[in-house]
Amino acid sequence: MPKVTLENLADYARHVLAQAESSAAHYPLTRTVGLPHLELTAHLSAGALANAVVHGFVAAPGNGAAANTCRIFVAHPGVDGIAAPASWGQGPFTEHAFASRLAEAGLRGNHFHDLDFWQFYDPGRRLGVQLMTADDRFPPWEPGAPLRPFLHWEYAARGMRLAHAGTLGVGGKGILLAGAGGAGKSGTVVAGLLNGLDSVGDDYVLIDLANGPTAHPLFATLKQDPEGFERLGLKHRLKSYGPLNWQGKHQFRIDDLAARAIPARLDIVALMVPHISGGEASSIMPVSRKEAMIALAPSGISQMPGERESGFRFFSDLTRQLPCYQLSLGTHPQEIAGTISDFIMRSNA
Repeated sequence: MPKVTLENLADYARHVLAQAESSAAHYPLTRTVGLPHLELTAHLSAGALANAVVHGFVAAPGNGAAANTCRIFVAHPGVDGIAAPASWGQGPFTEHAFASRLAEAGLRGNHFHDLDFWQFYDPGRRLGVQLMTADDRFPPWEPGAPLRPFLHWEYAARGMRLAHAGTLGVGGKGILLAGAGGAGKSGTVVAGLLNGLDSVGDDYVLIDLANGPTAHPLFATLKQDPEGFERLGLKHRLKSYGPLNWQGKHQFRIDDLAARAIPARLDIVALMVPHISGGEASSIMPVSRKEAMIALAPSGISQMPGERESGFRFFSDLTRQLPCYQLSLGTHPQEIAGTISDFIMRSNA
């Protein structure tokens, strides 16, 4: 295969999709999971990624209608009929030019040139392929949110978005927590779970604006750095947890801490930007929509390949529909959870 350039990119994407689909009988495993409004079927090999597909999602039973099924082939040369991935061969790689050229052909895609790792998706056919040089040659973050770009492209085609945000809720109502790494987002979610609140995710959640903002669970993974892990006493609360991940954080599951079953949705009543204040007590104060947008949109767009313009429009609409606040975090998990719970309950009144 010649080097891939912008000129032959769409042809290569179609070739890879056709090759993956024609080899469907040769993938060792098939895994299916029900997600909100979608049935995801993954064809892949045994290993860490297959385990992540089995254990990494919050299953939503009853979404198996054929019209809502998307198929993803996790391909590599160890699968009969799959050729080694091509390399990028046209000067500096730019995500915008790459995404634009594929969009012109009605396709979506992503590429990590240092791994010769390709992801292509045909939203019209709900068919995708992740092509790697070997079954374990994926970016280190992949098991924490498996096949995330494909879900992003599929849901974006329906007017929904994956947001890089945490969630906490009470009685079906909830808040979005947005901010850069280190702002206290994940620690706040864990503090809430430990004190009886619900969550549909602490990293990536599905947002639908159709009938007022709602958040739906996709990925089951929670993460905490060693300091937060120790401060929150998680070593003694969790039945099991793995070694530190690529970020130097512990990974575990929402349902390891949740007091009840993970809700199918939360009706979002506010967007909050957490801030580690160092004070004893937590407080909630209004913040401008501009500041809220800056906290929410950049990571949600940069971590979701393609769909940049529609992403800014979506998150702009979201911040216009929600009241926005800064959440100054106190030092006691129970007090933080109580402050958030009281706020949500008042919003319901």
